Amino acid sequence: MITSVFSKSKPINFIFVAVYVSLFFILTNYTLLFSDLNTTVATLFRWLVTLFLIFLLDFIVAKNNLTQRNSYAILTFGLLFGMFPDAMAHLNILISNLFILFALRRLISLHSKLNIKKKLFDAAFWITLASFFFFWSILFFTLVLVALIYYSQNDFKNVIVPFIAVLTAIILLLIYNIIFYDLYFRPENFDRHSSLDFTSYNSKENVFKLTVIFSSLVWTLFYYFRMIPDKNKKLKPSYFIIAWASILSLLIAVIAPVKNGSEYLFLFAPFSIIMANYIEVISEKWFKEVFITLLLITPIISLLL
Repeated sequence: MITSVFSKSKPINFIFVAVYVSLFFILTNYTLLFSDLNTTVATLFRWLVTLFLIFLLDFIVAKNNLTQRNSYAILTFGLLFGMFPDAMAHLNILISNLFILFALRRLISLHSKLNIKKKLFDAAFWITLASFFFFWSILFFTLVLVALIYYSQNDFKNVIVPFIAVLTAIILLLIYNIIFYDLYFRPENFDRHSSLDFTSYNSKENVFKLTVIFSSLVWTLFYYFRMIPDKNKKLKPSYFIIAWASILSLLIAVIAPVKNGSEYLFLFAPFSIIMANYIEVISEKWFKEVFITLLLITPIISLLL
């Protein structure tokens, strides 16, 4: 039933996902929405950023033909927000993830072989900006290095361009800090705290959610790597970049200083694309429904545990 509705790419599907995510947003931010004006505005801004992330993912997938003409990616993306609603509660991580998606968009579009230097610059620039909001997102710079391996075309200038982008972003940060704070760097610009303390996961609710997400990721990632050789040769590097992005996202979740569910936000986009590719190749309709229904009912079961 659900997979049939989302088997075609239609504007109404975006509305369904937006409404679903908005319901969870309201449930987890109800008191903030009806607080003082500044808090309400800040909360509504987080909601708008969340909805824009859904739109941006849909745009990236459709523009680069990462899936067939369906809405499975944004469906999974929305369901993940339902599983981890705390991902919508932290503006810094939302903005950092937004910049990472901007970077991912530029790296994936390298398959066109057009404006390679500009796209490498943009990707490195966005990733550096993302690190100013959440330091460990700098690990996604690894994706730029992966892209260089596929698209450098023996041009040494391509290797230099990303580092010029990093320097540019840092110079802009310096200018901003000098103008507004009369400092070169502020401690929060590079908050490198990390933690391997997983005691916050010691609850039935978290254990269940993490079991579902990790088992689903491992299962779909296994088939995803098996499917890559059959993909369009031109797009193969893009699929590998997405796979690497999912692995880096897991690493970020492991070392994140705060373990409250928001650390998995970076995983949502690559996992959604991987899941969409898997659902497309499943011939048994009931099996598709099982996967989606599992993600759908996980938040409900978690509340009952």
